[in-house]
Amino acid sequence: MTRPLRATGGARPQILRLPEFRDLRGCLSAVEGLRDVPFAIERVYWITSVPPSARRGRHAHRDVLEVIAAAAGSFTVDCDDGDSPSEFSLHAPSDALLVPAPVWREVRDFSPGAVCLVLASGPYREEEYIRDREEFSQLVDAG
Repeated sequence: MTRPLRATGGARPQILRLPEFRDLRGCLSAVEGLRDVPFAIERVYWITSVPPSARRGRHAHRDVLEVIAAAAGSFTVDCDDGDSPSEFSLHAPSDALLVPAPVWREVRDFSPGAVCLVLASGPYREEEYIRDREEFSQLVDAG
């Protein structure tokens, strides 16, 4: 039997302010797990060269939390926790989106040269993903 899913601790997606250090030489951003993000970082990946009309994501995670940031350029993240959809525009490396599990996410409207940086609380495991929107809806509705 598949267990009903609810966002981790009832949490909803939210913007985090990440540390940023600016001087005449430019800007340095750094992130530490369990300090700047609420989990130990077990996986880091980035998405580049996305065509303007393409959408990425289109899934939810059963247990993994993610922080999504625009390391360069900008893009929009649509989130749905089963109760209320939300939209986040990311365009600065110091603004990151905390996406708890299970929240459906789609990333769209990538600017030219955008780099979508993702920090995850767990390693890649295919069985951790919910890739069917209908299955996601049924799982969160059952909770």
